[in-house]
Amino acid sequence: MPVPLLLALAAALAANPVACWTTTPFNAPAIPLAVRSPYLSTWHMNPAQPINGNWENFWTGTVTAWTGYAYVDGSPFLLMGTPADGAQIPPSATQQSVNITATQSTFVLSAGAVDITATFLSPVEPGDLVRQSLPFSYLAITATSNDGKPHAVKLYTDISAEWVSGNDNQIVEWNTTIGDFITYEVHLQNETQFQDVGDRIQYGSVYYTVENTTGLTYQIGQDSVVRTQFVNQSVLTNTLDTDFRAISDRWPVFAFAHDLGDVSNTSAPIVYSIGSVRDPAIQYVVANNATQDRSLYFWSNFSSIDDAIAFFMQDYSGASSRAAALDSKINTDASAVSADYAALVALSVRQAYAAFEITISKDSSGQFNTSDVMAFMKEISSSEKINTVDVLYATLPLFLYLDPAMVKLSLLPLLEYQATGQYPNEWAVHDIGTTYPQALGHNDGKDLMLPVEESGNMLIMTLSYVQRTNDKSIITSYFNLLDQWTQYLIANTLDPQNQLDSDVFAGSLANQTNLAVKGIIGIKAMSEIATIAGDSARSSNYSSIASSLISQWEQLATASGNNHLTLTYGDDTSWGLAYNLYADILLNTSLVPAQIYEMQSSWYATVANQFGVQLDTRHTYVLSNWEIWAAATTTTTDVRNKMIQDVFSYASNGKTPAPFEDWYDTVNGTGIGQFKARPVVGGHLALLALPSGSQPGNNNSGSSPPDSQGGGSPSSSPTSSSSPSQSSQPSSAALARVTWGKAVINSIVVMGLVLGTLM
Repeated sequence: MPVPLLLALAAALAANPVACWTTTPFNAPAIPLAVRSPYLSTWHMNPAQPINGNWENFWTGTVTAWTGYAYVDGSPFLLMGTPADGAQIPPSATQQSVNITATQSTFVLSAGAVDITATFLSPVEPGDLVRQSLPFSYLAITATSNDGKPHAVKLYTDISAEWVSGNDNQIVEWNTTIGDFITYEVHLQNETQFQDVGDRIQYGSVYYTVENTTGLTYQIGQDSVVRTQFVNQSVLTNTLDTDFRAISDRWPVFAFAHDLGDVSNTSAPIVYSIGSVRDPAIQYVVANNATQDRSLYFWSNFSSIDDAIAFFMQDYSGASSRAAALDSKINTDASAVSADYAALVALSVRQAYAAFEITISKDSSGQFNTSDVMAFMKEISSSEKINTVDVLYATLPLFLYLDPAMVKLSLLPLLEYQATGQYPNEWAVHDIGTTYPQALGHNDGKDLMLPVEESGNMLIMTLSYVQRTNDKSIITSYFNLLDQWTQYLIANTLDPQNQLDSDVFAGSLANQTNLAVKGIIGIKAMSEIATIAGDSARSSNYSSIASSLISQWEQLATASGNNHLTLTYGDDTSWGLAYNLYADILLNTSLVPAQIYEMQSSWYATVANQFGVQLDTRHTYVLSNWEIWAAATTTTTDVRNKMIQDVFSYASNGKTPAPFEDWYDTVNGTGIGQFKARPVVGGHLALLALPSGSQPGNNNSGSSPPDSQGGGSPSSSPTSSSSPSQSSQPSSAALARVTWGKAVINSIVVMGLVLGTLM
């Protein structure tokens, strides 16, 4: 081999080092760090690099710099970030492992004779409105001797003002509170309430806090000055820069340093909290086109932000224990399906929850009204819309499995707005506002028109909530509205004309099979709602209509060869992913005949591409949530697991380094580049949300409410194995962990050959 070519190869290997650490359950496309709300969403975006190999980023890709150092026996090491700003750059600690669970991301790095463990915890607190509404995450750092001997250890972290805005020219101001805790508060000098620019909020504050303990020092100042101070002196100066300026003007950073003393066994954790807080949080349209300011729910329990932060900090031990228990439950349940499925679920929970904010209003006296609680969701990346109905529908399995109350809280803003009579259309609204956090409705009726789609979604989601909770209040309060949408579906769902469905990007199409069946299931859902409401006559009528429509639909939607459903009536060459059949199983309505599920399962096995079954015959792309929904409707374990494995293969192939992109190409396994960090990944929990014992096409005489405690055991999944168990074969998740080790070995071999040739 010519020497220039060998030199080029050596340079390429040096410029693109392969990962040499273990990753569990797999090397994710991006690793969540502080992911708690639409505006607290910081990620490690390039997991092929260690956490000290690139800056942390907001989900859009703008930098949210978070730097860490360790000082071990007088020698500094870089733990986090990539400071290259004039500061002295110490050697990087060596990343040893990464572990991702539903609520936590943990990195272990070796800094000489000491191992540093950094755990990023973004709590998920089902059923706890106060804790779930606190827009804060934790970073906990511990140190352990790796040679059994004591070593002197000091730690440093800072955040930059980039956490406040993606526009580095904006001027920021800051304050410091010193008491039992030390808190840095940073905000824009010129704020604009309820404005979101570039997906970054234009008002409110970022808070960075640590407990005020012996051995703590602190400093605000220029990045290179503060970081060099620690790298050279291993201590900060306890000085506070008060020269407010633009984010990029001498890059102000907000730093803490801790002296842990001599460390042998694992040290007590140094716990930091990071949060993004604004008040009010949401502007919401109410009757007579008036608007209402709504605050995050936690404010009802605290008189000041300092009290809220103190509570959050003091709650770390409990939060950590609850998170571990929740992680274990989710992993156990998902692993009963497959290791690949458990890996996908682990990556999905924080991303989905972080799109939601739980809010509360004030009464006429200015007191918080704890009986008026609503949740608002930012669609994220595909648009800035609020409580987009089909996105809520896609996310539904997450909450049915973990937190059914969130279904109601998310539906209430939509139901209450339409109950005021301000929305002029007879079908369900598409969303509650075009630009988060302004939920101003669509009194002109000119929202994106998805009449069958959203009307069916609202009915399905409403029934699913009532079945899981036995809370009938939502039916009592909004029965007439639900019935109005049912009347629309009766008249339009079998022949939806040229309507759009949830997959708007694919374009409109006349008489879409998958759209029509959603509306029919919606009518059946209203039959069940009427039964719950005690209206037996209406229930019987709607049930008969749904049964008649499904029979007609089967004839119209089945290809002449009886081997698959068509994408659109009468076109035997067309087909699509019939993911809306999932609602029939979820609600246990048993409306769709068993042979449809069996036919589709066989079909999916024959048309799958390398990374899954494409959305339909028009394009080779798919949405990962719909792929998993369709997998949940299959009648054999082999087909189900193959579809799950295909999504996992896409997620783990390293081609799309971004917060999980749900829209991707099933042929080349790359993200389309537009749908990232969206809450729809909550749909990956579709198998966990199914009621116990549910099966496709049960053909029961009527549906019965599923287990009110949430989804049934995945082992009761509506599938049966058509071949011997594959448990003896290594999962894709396991193979992914092995791949990194092989890459290292291969690179070492290649480098050895290169060097040997050159020598």
